[in-house]
Amino acid sequence: MKTRNAVISVLAILAAGLGAWAALYGRLPARIPIHWNIHGQVDGWAGKGTALTILAGVVLLFLLFILAGEWLSPVSFKISPFRETFNYMMVIGAALMLYIHAIVLLSGLHPNRNFGRWLVGGMFVFFALIGNLLGKVRRNFWMGIRTPWTLASEEVWIATHRLGARLMVAAGIAGAVCVALGVPLPVCLALLIGSLLIPVLYSLWLSKKLEGQT
Repeated sequence: MKTRNAVISVLAILAAGLGAWAALYGRLPARIPIHWNIHGQVDGWAGKGTALTILAGVVLLFLLFILAGEWLSPVSFKISPFRETFNYMMVIGAALMLYIHAIVLLSGLHPNRNFGRWLVGGMFVFFALIGNLLGKVRRNFWMGIRTPWTLASEEVWIATHRLGARLMVAAGIAGAVCVALGVPLPVCLALLIGSLLIPVLYSLWLSKKLEGQT
């Protein structure tokens, strides 16, 4: 995704979130849910203005990275080799925040309904979308599976991220299906943890294997 298109997309996401919040502000209670526990139950509330603050703050952070990520990156870890992928992932991140914002607003409007599964299921879908792009990410300090071994070796980085991409897509799809089928959320989240832990261990193993060959 071109930088100009990414900036426009993030600003549109921010505008949509602000518009929804403004349209529903009068109907929202003074305090609304903003946090759910591992079982999908609400365990944190805040003033309804907090929802807007969180959305705007995080989305503007994604916008900052789109505009200044290249300048902020140190030499040899620039984002230019995968610039369009980086932009796309920032837009996906902003869209995820908009989705969470929507769940927060719905929970405020319907306090007797449990939106925990909607929240977790949607996050799994976004996780799969990010995983689909992970194999195109090159060494940087902002995203990816950044272990001492991937950062030290381009070969280890590429192999680890190709594995991680497949695992994240599989875990994202499987997790969303499991959530929809009513599988306990801790079990679903275990898929997510496994898809993140396995590539980390793989990067260590591959690094030591390459050291032995040299």
